[in-house]
Amino acid sequence: MAFVLRHAPKEHGLDPDTEGFVPLVDLLAAARRNPRLGGVQLEDVLEVAKHETPRRFEVRGDRMRAVYGHSVRGGPPMRYGPSVPPELLFHGTHATALPRIRVEGLRPMSRQYVHLSTSVARAREVGGRRTASPVILVVRARRAHEAGIVFHAAESQHWLVRALPPEFIDFPAGS
Repeated sequence: MAFVLRHAPKEHGLDPDTEGFVPLVDLLAAARRNPRLGGVQLEDVLEVAKHETPRRFEVRGDRMRAVYGHSVRGGPPMRYGPSVPPELLFHGTHATALPRIRVEGLRPMSRQYVHLSTSVARAREVGGRRTASPVILVVRARRAHEAGIVFHAAESQHWLVRALPPEFIDFPAGS
């Protein structure tokens, strides 16, 4: 479900609205077209949405969306309400990306938002999906927010921002 809702809804016959929601009946039909998921029931989909940790899905009425992680192209970006971030957030990245980040800051690259974590451990886990040894950056989120950068609380462990200038990023010593 995460792949379909985050990255390839159109390829699976889904048409998300501007907030990324699709009708549950359409998502269920898309899941049933997958031979491995043919017997999936609505209760199964709702159970995953309710119990995933971190929370990856949101159900609103008869519609569902992935909460964060979108790389869908060709449509409006997912919308989230602005939120006041905590003092610090964290971002795990490749060591090879550091020279670019020092100049450009954090950019969403192939995604719609830059993903930030509320703990070093979570940033390491997320960064570890792309490299065996992620470098953890400290983001002075509250200071960035006070300077006009808009943050969004995707869910309890993840925050989103469109981009973050380098002056709000602390790099590890020696990196």
